[in-house]
Amino acid sequence: RYQIQPVWRADRPQKGRYREFYQCDADIIGSDSLMNETELILLMNDVFNDLGLSDIAIKVNNRKILAGLADVLNESDKLIAITVALDKLDKLPVEKVNDELRENGVSGKAIKSLQPLMQVEGDNESRLRVLSQILKDNELGMKGIKELSFLFNLCAEFDIKNVAFEPTLARGLNYYTGAIFEVVHPDFPSSITGGGRYDDLTGMFGLKDMSGVGISFGADRIYDLMLSKNLFPAKAELGTDVLFINFGNPEAKTALKIARSLRKDGLHAEVYPDDSKIKKQFKYADKKNIPLVILMGEEELGSESVTVKNMANGKQELVKIESLSTYVQNHTQI
Repeated sequence: RYQIQPVWRADRPQKGRYREFYQCDADIIGSDSLMNETELILLMNDVFNDLGLSDIAIKVNNRKILAGLADVLNESDKLIAITVALDKLDKLPVEKVNDELRENGVSGKAIKSLQPLMQVEGDNESRLRVLSQILKDNELGMKGIKELSFLFNLCAEFDIKNVAFEPTLARGLNYYTGAIFEVVHPDFPSSITGGGRYDDLTGMFGLKDMSGVGISFGADRIYDLMLSKNLFPAKAELGTDVLFINFGNPEAKTALKIARSLRKDGLHAEVYPDDSKIKKQFKYADKKNIPLVILMGEEELGSESVTVKNMANGKQELVKIESLSTYVQNHTQI
């Protein structure tokens, strides 16, 4: 399932974190197969490649690993506090994260044991190896390790190279139970996509024992990032292909008939609503970045033609009305 909708957050708004914002959600519900996680990773990779943002990193972790760590540290009741603190490592120095752990009652011994995790380096395999040593006697944690190993092996078969195991990735929401995802870009201060596996989240709506996994694309953040990198094609900014200048009622009525014909061919045509000064109508076309302006006075009507002005280079051409649709299509392709 998927949906695009506005959502709201209670946090203090800041750059890239709006009070109201849009998300595009994609979820697969009703199966606990890790093929679903792979599908979502492929989806994220394809989407960002298509948007020209191929230099993203898809960070992955597993809540079972975090729960196993809390168990090994004898701090199972502090799992939420530990995950929330670890989730801030990309924004705060290690010392500040340690301070937050202490403030939330995590023991000094447990904090000391967490330090290797906070500073683990190397490729995905090396990081999994380090975590395997810490979690070797913990069944739940090792299950998380095996799930990630399976996931990374599948990604390798699809030649997905930008998936990285991030042991400190926690994601703030406490309903995640398995794999968790976060997409980051080097030119943006916060994540642009996130999600994960949730077991029985549907239970609160009466649908018990139904596992699911989903992701949310942060539409506003992705828009801001693409805007800053000038990635939108020029065509995306064109709302109208052609504007008919209004010379008065007789001409405007004919212009409206021709505009309607162009619209049936999939073109975006406007007739200026008032017979204002020509200069004002051209200024409107320029402001709206309309590429073609059509002038149609008595002389043109008599020859069943229109004068088309290209707003980019100022050139004017006389075009037969019967050929106008083809002409507009050929001259508005970017």
